[in-house]
Amino acid sequence: MTLPLFLRSCLPSAIRSLTLQKKLSIRNSSGMVGGPRPASMVVLPSSLAPAFESFCQTNRGLLPLLGRCKPGQWTLPALGGDSGTRMGCPQFWKYEFGACTGSLTSLDEYSEQLKDMVAFFLGCSGSLEGALEKVGLPRRDPAAHAHAGAYKTLVPCASFAGFCCPLVVTMRPIPKDKLDRLVRASCSVEGEHGQPVHIGDPELLGIKDLSKPDYGEAAMCRPGDVPVFWSSQLTSLEAVSSCKAPLAFTSAPGCTVMTDLKAVKAPASSLTPEGIPEVHHISQDPLLYSIASAPAVQKIRELETLIAVDPGNRGIGHLLCRDELLRASLSLSHARSVLVTTGFPTHFAHEPPEETDGPPGALALAAFLQALEKEVSLIVDQRALGLHQKLVEEAVEQGVLKARIPMLTYQGGSEEAAQAFLCEDGDPKLPRFDHLVAIERAGRAADGNYYNARKMNIKHLVDPIDDLFLAAQKIPGISSTGVGDGGNELGMGKVKEAVRRHIRNGAVIACDVEADFAVITGVSNWGGYALACALYILNSCEVHGRYLRKAVGPPRAPGEQNWTQALPSVTKEEKMLGILAQHKVRSGVTGTVGMEVDGLPFHGIHAEMIQKLLEVTTVHT
Repeated sequence: MTLPLFLRSCLPSAIRSLTLQKKLSIRNSSGMVGGPRPASMVVLPSSLAPAFESFCQTNRGLLPLLGRCKPGQWTLPALGGDSGTRMGCPQFWKYEFGACTGSLTSLDEYSEQLKDMVAFFLGCSGSLEGALEKVGLPRRDPAAHAHAGAYKTLVPCASFAGFCCPLVVTMRPIPKDKLDRLVRASCSVEGEHGQPVHIGDPELLGIKDLSKPDYGEAAMCRPGDVPVFWSSQLTSLEAVSSCKAPLAFTSAPGCTVMTDLKAVKAPASSLTPEGIPEVHHISQDPLLYSIASAPAVQKIRELETLIAVDPGNRGIGHLLCRDELLRASLSLSHARSVLVTTGFPTHFAHEPPEETDGPPGALALAAFLQALEKEVSLIVDQRALGLHQKLVEEAVEQGVLKARIPMLTYQGGSEEAAQAFLCEDGDPKLPRFDHLVAIERAGRAADGNYYNARKMNIKHLVDPIDDLFLAAQKIPGISSTGVGDGGNELGMGKVKEAVRRHIRNGAVIACDVEADFAVITGVSNWGGYALACALYILNSCEVHGRYLRKAVGPPRAPGEQNWTQALPSVTKEEKMLGILAQHKVRSGVTGTVGMEVDGLPFHGIHAEMIQKLLEVTTVHT
């Protein structure tokens, strides 16, 4: 490993003057400019040293490697001046062939074996208590000298050679109203390593019982608290166990090696805008918050403002809810498998009765979900399946889509049928999809019928896909988004009272079925484009990317993923509209077959909107 100059200059003296202290008994040395820097220690046979160094570099978000020493060129850490108060206190754990076989106060008896062993020094966060104090939160550890509880998760670290282990995390219960301040404070002190890796339901990490930590003492949540998780240096203990070395040592949980590497506390003002995190609630069941940088959030808000113009003067401004695009895109970013639906058969006197608003936005979103390597499927009316299969095939041929999308239909009719469709073997604990998205999809009104903007009932042309959105509300782990421009689209039940009051014919046509997020836009296609752009922004954001991957492994670079090519573009959307025109799909307002959506020409209106969205999305902050 190539160390920075200041580390190369500090390490020799640091190794000579190591002192091992009980973590909770040190005098608030962490976070003090110029004070000693705490580190955890791993001692391995020299033959395993290169692999462990690569493992740490691959998972540097979890295990920041401060340095290492060569075999036989280091002195054993000695206890500090107050060692008399801690005589007999275990300071090391001993491992043999992957099993922890004892705790030690000294490594003196292993001096011969240590001649062919390498000591690694890993950075460990000591700033969290300072951040808690900064926002007025006292410690809640059950015992004054106990170290905070840590938990093994089901999140695998990026493996290397024989090092293969799960992520270990610590948890602090944080009052909901202090979440955002706490996250900012912890990042301002510790940089990216102060950022949580998960906020919300511990079961999403594979943690079944917070009262039973794998290390240390539990700190329990109170009413109004949210469990917040940070990566723990104890992950290194799991890594040592996984390699099954004949002999290895680590510093014991709760203990740190104090080096004279200077601990540097970054003042809040030094946190760059790109590193300032914002916390947003995206799911209640299961409880989940997400994180993104302030500039990324601001860009998505700009997208939301852009698409909220009302070219048809329908009064959609009355339906707008702040940050629905942001929360929908955050939820989609966390999703593994997405089900997209579209189709509003408003032209019931023509064949096909579909309109040009909906399919382009749906396929634009699907194209970007494909680029993010998420599973994406399209569900449409049975009578329109053949049409949409042709649209998808030609979209692939013309480069609008990278690959075909699985096509589904649903004619259920009961709650049980909807649950069976959404879940493996009908088991609500095994959802097939994480997120449902409706873009310009006919939505069921309160009387059970489906209406176009002119109050014409089109129920005979619409399958009950609404039932899937209703069933999803009762299945933990499935979120939903509705995109609409008039209030009669699937998902607009979230704003139905505003639709009834402010939209023409709203008392009749208002959709009664809610989605978790209601994205209101002047033309529904624009909502699909904006969701794709928002996903690009989020997945290009280092703060959000680190949170998504739980700080495990290296970050993904947008250039490596061809994300830019997957964004909607004027060229691709012009091709898509041309494909629709070839299949006699008509504009929603005028019934025109051609380069038009909702009575608005593609060139000059829709093309300009796409360009504006792209400018916001790809501009560098």
